[in-house]
Amino acid sequence: MEEQEQKQQMHPPILEQLTEYAETRIKLVKYKAIDKSTSVAAGVVTDMAIMICLLLTFLFASFTLALFLADVFHSYWKGFGSVALIYLLIAIIVMAAKGSLKQPIVNALIKKIFSEN
Repeated sequence: MEEQEQKQQMHPPILEQLTEYAETRIKLVKYKAIDKSTSVAAGVVTDMAIMICLLLTFLFASFTLALFLADVFHSYWKGFGSVALIYLLIAIIVMAAKGSLKQPIVNALIKKIFSEN
């Protein structure tokens, strides 16, 4: 009889092991969720910083191009108007190609969300 008690103390009942296993799995899922969400949040923050820098670069490059064209045309309104027409043309092209641009962007976002890193 003492031998059975010693075996039970050495090997806890299966129910206790299953409970412990379930608790461990729940903790693991929580930790994975925390890891994934913080990774996505960090990626969003760095992507936003990059986007702001690119936006500022684009803005100053636009002013530079407009001033250069104003010097070439000897008129500020012609220089800035030319840049505005270039952007209008780009917007029309993007609107026409919207369908073919949408799927690669969606795929890239999904890949970023589900990436292991």
